[in-house]
Amino acid sequence: MRLHRLDVTAFGPFGGTQSVDFDALSAAGLFLLHGPTGAGKTSVLDAVCYALYGTVPGARQTGQGLTLRSDHAESTARTEIRLELTVTGRRLEITRQPPWERPKKGKRQGTTVDKAQTWLREYDATAGVWKDLSRSHQEVGEEITQLLGMSREQFCQVVLLPQGDFARFLRADAGARGQLLGRLFDTQRFAEVEKRLAERRRTTEARVRDGDSALLADAHRMQQEAGDAMELPELTPGEPGLAAAVLGAAAVARSTARERFTVAHCRLTAAESAQFAADRALADVRELARLQGRFAEARQRAVRLEERAGAHREAQARMERGRKAAAVAPALELREAAEAGHRRTATAEARARTLLPETFAGAGAAGLATAARRVTEELGGLESARRAERRLAEVVEERGRLDRQERDDEDVLREADGWLADWDATRAELQSRIDFAQEAATRAEQLAVQREPARRRLAAARLRDELGQDTDEAQRTALASARRAADAREHWLDLKEQRLTGIAAELAAQLTAGEPCAVCGATEHPAPAEKFAGHVDGEAEQRAEAAFQRADAQRAQDERGLGTVREALAAATAEAGDAPTAQLASQADELEQEYTRVRRAASALHPAQEELRLAGQERERRLAGRQQAEVRAAARLTRREGLDAEQASLEEELAAVRGSAASIAVRAGQLERQVALLTDAADTARAAEDTARHLKDADARLADAAYRAGFDTPQAAAAAHLDDTAHRELQRRLDDWQSEEAAVRAVLAEADTAAAAQQPPADLDTAERTATAADLRLRDAASARDRAARSCAELDRLSAHASAGVRRLAPLREEYDRVARLAGLTAGTSADNERKMRLESYVLAARLEQVAAAATVRLRRMSSGRYTLVHSDDRSGRGRSGLGLHVVDAWTGRERDTATLSGGETFFTSLALALGLADVVTDEAGGVRLDTLFIDEGFGSLDDQTLDEVLDVLDSLRERDRSVGIVSHVADLRRRIHAQLEVVKGRSGSALRQRGV
Repeated sequence: MRLHRLDVTAFGPFGGTQSVDFDALSAAGLFLLHGPTGAGKTSVLDAVCYALYGTVPGARQTGQGLTLRSDHAESTARTEIRLELTVTGRRLEITRQPPWERPKKGKRQGTTVDKAQTWLREYDATAGVWKDLSRSHQEVGEEITQLLGMSREQFCQVVLLPQGDFARFLRADAGARGQLLGRLFDTQRFAEVEKRLAERRRTTEARVRDGDSALLADAHRMQQEAGDAMELPELTPGEPGLAAAVLGAAAVARSTARERFTVAHCRLTAAESAQFAADRALADVRELARLQGRFAEARQRAVRLEERAGAHREAQARMERGRKAAAVAPALELREAAEAGHRRTATAEARARTLLPETFAGAGAAGLATAARRVTEELGGLESARRAERRLAEVVEERGRLDRQERDDEDVLREADGWLADWDATRAELQSRIDFAQEAATRAEQLAVQREPARRRLAAARLRDELGQDTDEAQRTALASARRAADAREHWLDLKEQRLTGIAAELAAQLTAGEPCAVCGATEHPAPAEKFAGHVDGEAEQRAEAAFQRADAQRAQDERGLGTVREALAAATAEAGDAPTAQLASQADELEQEYTRVRRAASALHPAQEELRLAGQERERRLAGRQQAEVRAAARLTRREGLDAEQASLEEELAAVRGSAASIAVRAGQLERQVALLTDAADTARAAEDTARHLKDADARLADAAYRAGFDTPQAAAAAHLDDTAHRELQRRLDDWQSEEAAVRAVLAEADTAAAAQQPPADLDTAERTATAADLRLRDAASARDRAARSCAELDRLSAHASAGVRRLAPLREEYDRVARLAGLTAGTSADNERKMRLESYVLAARLEQVAAAATVRLRRMSSGRYTLVHSDDRSGRGRSGLGLHVVDAWTGRERDTATLSGGETFFTSLALALGLADVVTDEAGGVRLDTLFIDEGFGSLDDQTLDEVLDVLDSLRERDRSVGIVSHVADLRRRIHAQLEVVKGRSGSALRQRGV
């Protein structure tokens, strides 16, 4: 990937349009990006990252493009970033415009928000023109990520090379290094393998526990079924040996249950034999008691028959007289029927005549019938009057209905006129509410866009205030550390000078008579120097030097902390601006209150629109109702006139027919009742005459029949006559007596009954008690046998179910053991994993080893062959191993932790590490060439010689046709690097200048 040109407009600190010609800068291979603090050096790198990925790096990422806009830009200028680059042989141009809150066009007040825009074009070298590829933000992002083969985090690490991150990386523990390397090398899939194995272990463990729980549940049910014949194993679900223990206990329980079943079966057989004998004895006793009772009952019935013999003979005589009177029965019945009919007709005639007027008291049946025919003829003439009367009622009802409709329509017209009179005012008021709510909704959308930037700016201002205090404190701490380091250095140099002053005495103390002097070689030492008071030896000098080194290390650490706080303060200040925090808080609070108010007002839009729609529908309904009422009123006027004329004609006609009656119906009712009474009286008179003749004939026939049957008078024959009920009752009594007599003789003649009567009385109670006891013993034995059989069957079923569960659980338990071993091994908790290294850490350790090897190539050159980076798998304390990083010092031959490096050493070590990481990530991403790199700050901590060596290493990158941009404000670099991109800070925004190209 090589950058060619960058154009930014209204972005970050750049109020206008600024351009960077990377081709000109890259011609020198090494170029410097410099400028005062806060001018916008990092914003150039932010623009490159935003053009490629649509977001800015790391902590400067905002989440919304609106905050990327320059505060110095004019309101009509839109923020835009355009980057031209070459990737994998394709020359591309990416243009991005973040969301923009701009003033409304024309003379309208307020602002509106334009959506973010993205363009991707490719240069066609054959045609010599740019061709559009896509305008989709998502498609452009996927295309760039695929071409570069790196995510935004990887790009920011391997192209922008933030040295502060790698300095922290050198001093970080294994966990922090793992997080950074995990983001760069995308080892999430290995972490997912660990996670899935852990989840699978938990799942299989839960399934094993569930299987063991189900097995224990079967064991509990078997224990309940077996009682005290089964003891449960004292094991919990998941423990080994549970299945074997449960199956063994179940086998013992089944064996005991079968023994109990055999005993119960034998008891049942004995009880059945005893019960059969008792039932047979009870049956014999019951038969004897039955025969004895039968004989005694027959003797009692014979006595009762003797007592009723006289009544039987009397009933036979009565039956004989009844048979003679039966010949007279038809004549008797005929005479009784004739007499009853005559009484009924005479009574009916008398009752009918009482209802007639006195004028018909002496009339016969023929006169009454004639009078009835005359009244019937008069009744038939009233039919037309009835129809006229019914029509009159219909006319009157319709006339009343028209009056009611007229009153209803008058109410409708009056209500409609009153409602429609207020329509214009109602519509205007509802439309006003809708307009107000719509304006509030528009305002709410605008304020919603402004809320989040205001909140972030307020948060940045509060962080700025806190960091301002932290900066003052860090500056005081750094100054105090610098003073202490200077004092320690001065003390050390003083002691060193004192030691050199008295070094002769220190050497003289080592002289031995006869031994040559280490300085002059003489064997005689006539006047050796003596130590004076306050002499400083080598040990005191070394202690002073160590104290100075500790103070200097503390000074470097405090200065780095001051730099970190200052960088954070600069970032917070760039975000919040110079406005006071209280002012920003007040503005954010006012914005939130205004947003809440307009949202509340905008919520009334839909109810007002719905109310206006319903009011319009009501108006249409009212207008239609009023029109229909007017049409009905016109139709009623014509109909009412016709009904009035018809009503007058019908009333005149009915008055002539009705007479004194209240209505035709009343008159017709009078005539109908008169016809009925006359007809009824004529019919009853004729019936009475007929029944009188029939009664006279019946008396003559009865007298003749009684004489022929042998009775003196008809009354005697009637007294001897038996009706059907009396004859059947008398015959039944005679038959019953004869049947009873025959049955008694038959029973007394039975041989077995007579023989049973000769035996002692049967003891039925004793036999029943014996049989009941035997039956109870049989039922108890059968119940015990059934319980034992059910217990055996249930234990067999539960045992089979448990055995099947054990067979199903066996492969699952094997799977759990296998998965648990793998999960423990990948998680670093297994005893087989000696270094306690997780799978992801193992992969990252391999990557870190590659990075250390690649970084060592440049680190040796930067440190003049002194330092080498090595990867270590050793565990640190109780933590896990795999991500250790040490530096080997060739001067001492010792290996030490990277956290012990000084400030300058840490810088060029982290630079070498960053360059090595860039090479490894590039190879990991598919070998995409990274022809343009940026290195951010840290050169101020190097001495002149080390700076020369570092610059030589960076300059050697040109061998691979790379260009390196150094972001720094170190003055010495301006003399060493001729190609420069300067960021100039001004009141109207920053500007870019290219020099030496």
